[in-house]
Amino acid sequence: MGSPYSSEINSREFSRPDRWTVVAIAIIATVCADVIHEGLGHGGACLLTGGHPLALSTVHFECEGEGIFVAAGGTIANFVAGVIFWSLSRLVTRATRLRYFLWLSMTINLYGTGGYFLFSGVGNIGDWAVVIQGLQPAWIWRVGLTVVGVVSYMFFMWISLLEMRPFIGADPMGRVARARSLTLAPYFADGILSCIAGLFNPVGMILVAISAAAASFGGGSGLAWMHQWLRGPRIASTAFQMPPLSRSYVWIIFAAILAICFVAILGPGVKFHSQ
Repeated sequence: MGSPYSSEINSREFSRPDRWTVVAIAIIATVCADVIHEGLGHGGACLLTGGHPLALSTVHFECEGEGIFVAAGGTIANFVAGVIFWSLSRLVTRATRLRYFLWLSMTINLYGTGGYFLFSGVGNIGDWAVVIQGLQPAWIWRVGLTVVGVVSYMFFMWISLLEMRPFIGADPMGRVARARSLTLAPYFADGILSCIAGLFNPVGMILVAISAAAASFGGGSGLAWMHQWLRGPRIASTAFQMPPLSRSYVWIIFAAILAICFVAILGPGVKFHSQ
């Protein structure tokens, strides 16, 4: 006969996470990552370098006296936030929804970091294209950015998969399906919310393509296919498993309110008075 512990683990393995709560947590993580990038990253760098903030929206930050550090600030902030979320998530051993939020926030922020290097290296647009502008020979810097983007993105995906294991069980087939349910919905929630909010930005539709869509559907694309890496022995399972991710109306209601504020307030942007 199996032990009660084994029965508990088996029941967890066959329990799918609540879809609406997953979407709600994804919305909150998306808003947090955007504010970290635009507000804390670009905005913080603007203030630290003596610039004056002019405007903030979901897809851009305008700074009077903007320089290289301001352009790089968004990605740097996402990386630092990703490391912090990673560290905090490992301290949570029972609160499944909180740990999932921390894991997803870690993933979105780290994917945004690696994805931005790759995006600017390949397309020669975006924040890191500004950072390397004027450096010669230009093609070497672009190739370097692209390589850093690919390598860092793959590394961040490996870290994310390792940290996702407590949510998906040890069953070789079932864990792929459970991983997909934890990543596909956030991928589309991130992309759709970012693009809807971006439609209202004060700069123009070009930012919807090169910022909102590129950062979410492009930079977060690992969420759409990372579960494939769980097929086979590359990512071994772990004995430590979190309780099932059940429905929470608190998370759902908070996410709905936050999404409305994100689109209605930060979408059109907030203007600041320059000194």
